[in-house]
Amino acid sequence: MSKRQTSKQSKLLIEHPNTTEISESETRQNEKHSNSRIQESNTYFWRAHTVTALIIVSVVLVYVTMFEIPSADSAFNMRRGVIAVTLVFILVATIHMPDGPFLRPHPVVWRLVMSCSIVYLLFLIFLLFQNHDDVRQFLVIFDPKLGRPLPERTYAEDCRLYVPENVENPYFNMFDKMDVFVPCHFFGWWVKALILRDFWILNILSFLFEIMEYLLEHQLPNFGECWWDHWILDFVFCNGLGICFGMLTLHYLSAKTYQWRSLYNIPTFKGKLKRAIGQFMPYSWTSFHWGYMESLYRWLVIWCIVLFWMVMELNTFYLKAILWVPANHILNFYRVTLYALIGSVSIREMHDYLDDKTNIFGRQAWITVFLIIVEVLIEIKFGEEIYSVPWPRWVVIVIVGSLIAWCLYTIFYFYSLAKIHSTKKSK
Repeated sequence: MSKRQTSKQSKLLIEHPNTTEISESETRQNEKHSNSRIQESNTYFWRAHTVTALIIVSVVLVYVTMFEIPSADSAFNMRRGVIAVTLVFILVATIHMPDGPFLRPHPVVWRLVMSCSIVYLLFLIFLLFQNHDDVRQFLVIFDPKLGRPLPERTYAEDCRLYVPENVENPYFNMFDKMDVFVPCHFFGWWVKALILRDFWILNILSFLFEIMEYLLEHQLPNFGECWWDHWILDFVFCNGLGICFGMLTLHYLSAKTYQWRSLYNIPTFKGKLKRAIGQFMPYSWTSFHWGYMESLYRWLVIWCIVLFWMVMELNTFYLKAILWVPANHILNFYRVTLYALIGSVSIREMHDYLDDKTNIFGRQAWITVFLIIVEVLIEIKFGEEIYSVPWPRWVVIVIVGSLIAWCLYTIFYFYSLAKIHSTKKSK
């Protein structure tokens, strides 16, 4: 065994005192992964191609400068200039940013995701320095149909499951709620399960969001839903089934054996096709153990993650109401997709940071937290007509009571836990 392997085993024994032996099979598996990564990095698609990208961008700019006839439309020129600046920034950032924690389907994909999140952050900061009217009209650049007030709608007008007056369809109220957002909720919670990888945290988030819809209905009327829409259609079926399917997927991915060969070393076409499809599978799998009850520090960090996740979810509804963006608009889809991608990286970085695998707060996690904060600031600045609505007394009582109960439980549990540990040490 080499000196590097021996030092690695000694380090693991120091970090994990209960470990008495590092298996040879695990060492061989790590060597296989390292050899596979070295082989892939030497192939064409894993090289940086920085010179090629520089030549292509330079040729495009030379064409624009030397051969293109300038337009007299100032608005068109400014819009195209902003697009060009954004694309060049994304290109430079994608090429030169360091790799993240994920290797599949390609590290450049996750560098691209991070650069897009920075562009979105800069866009939000630009909006933050506009006035109330300009911030809404600015979005007309993306779609001329934007910039118009949205109709307010509540889903709790008639909560009867069976309507005898409607002869043609007595169950109209129930089927009316079965729109395109039902499969979106299901698929969304499936993805959230793949990101967070913890059954209880997922269910806490699902439960809290339904509660927040009750508490914030006075600000956003579309949060108003029937009881069966909240707890049966959403919490049990859409959210619950999505979480269950996500946990089953996690079980499959954790039980799968990950052994990779370079595409050029596979002789058959079927094998190459299977390997190409496998490029979109994880390179290896890391199961999350959050350990939220093990220490006060981990407990508080997990609840900070839950808090920011909940705020991010609520920002979806507040932003579209304040900026007049319809729920089915493509901009909402872009935002949700971006958060799903950066969320997967951020949660992985937070888990590694919490487990002391790194002493640096992750780059993508830092940007994600900053994004959520700036979104909240935009809502506060431009959403005075929403936030000026008086809070019902019962809502204030529920929020304050819940915070007091959470604080008391935290103090009682971890005080008792510390007392138990001190008793064990004294013995």
